[in-house]
Amino acid sequence: MPDIKFSVAQKDELVEKLQRYISQEFDFEVGQFDGEFLLDFISKEMGSIYYNQGLYDAQAVLAERLDSIADVIMQLEQ
Repeated sequence: MPDIKFSVAQKDELVEKLQRYISQEFDFEVGQFDGEFLLDFISKEMGSIYYNQGLYDAQAVLAERLDSIADVIMQLEQ
């Protein structure tokens, strides 16, 4: 799976969230470079897991909707 790519604005926002979280939870300041490095690591090593789970969740919702449509069609046919 290819690396997840973020826009500059998205990356800045995510790095800020990581910095804030680490600061609040661990009382440790993370600089911009280290924050970007951590975000890249998380994206590369864990991003595909989140991405795939999102696909599975979307597939389940779609299957449920298609089942509902099939039920309606069956009722109309009767």
